[in-house]
Amino acid sequence: MTVTADTLQTFAAVGNREQLLDDIYRIDPTDTPLLSMAKRMTGKAKFVEWQTQALASAATNAKVEGDEFVNKAVTATVRVGTRMQISAKTIQVSGTQQAVQSAGRRDELAYQKALATAELKRDMEFALTQNVASTAGNSSTAAKTGGLETWLTTNSSRGSGGSNGGWSSTNTTTATDGTQRAFTESLVKAVMLLCRASGGKPDTMMLGSFNRQVASTFTGNATKFKDITDKKLQASISVYESDFGKLKIIDNLFQRSRTGFLLDTSMLGVAYLRAFEDGDLAKTTDADKQYVLSEYGLVVNNEAAHGVIADLLTS
Repeated sequence: MTVTADTLQTFAAVGNREQLLDDIYRIDPTDTPLLSMAKRMTGKAKFVEWQTQALASAATNAKVEGDEFVNKAVTATVRVGTRMQISAKTIQVSGTQQAVQSAGRRDELAYQKALATAELKRDMEFALTQNVASTAGNSSTAAKTGGLETWLTTNSSRGSGGSNGGWSSTNTTTATDGTQRAFTESLVKAVMLLCRASGGKPDTMMLGSFNRQVASTFTGNATKFKDITDKKLQASISVYESDFGKLKIIDNLFQRSRTGFLLDTSMLGVAYLRAFEDGDLAKTTDADKQYVLSEYGLVVNNEAAHGVIADLLTS
């Protein structure tokens, strides 16, 4: 097809207005499962401590008539604690940028602050789930709260060469990674059995995305079925019913993909010395500067309430 001579086309025209939609599209994940389901607690010190108690093992208990009473052995409590970690984000926007008209937001500083708050929560979720030991910190080193992986020792399943971390005097220690292996239903059953023997009652299975999909292949006593009415294939399992209770299955994009957790959510908390705090920083340039901050620590009320299935394949 031939264009008629002297037809003005957009390619040559000057002055056509641009169109910028008044929306901003963001898809980065902001779900923080552990931060959301853990109890919110108040911290009053940089090192928050609590105690755990274990009962003596059940044994034969039969007394002879008139026999002398004998004192039972006393089992002392164990004192453990969490360190408070500071996580923060700083935002600075020039005065000029605040003055110009922006698409998709009216106030650039407020918009950047909202983004920083979402990023801060992601950073916190990452810290709470990792295999990073707690540390007290000092005048030049940041204190760190112990990640969930460092706490769990009683009910654990690890690959060859792997070993537990755990509580040691004043801090948690890191677990040692072992040889990776496939995630199976048998591993879940084995760790649930350990939890049962310890008195734990996990209610949530938290996995990386790959192994969340693997969990949907577990057969158990159930059969996937096709709903003829809706023409849908039910291929996902959201609740796994074990011999010792139901487990809600969730994925967490911020935990290590090689680790699976069986969690009793009533035995998890996050203590806040300073909850989500924000404010203005000193104005020393032609810019507005603000911060968002949280000072927090992971509380694992009793690590024997939970289980860990470590060293899993991730692809």
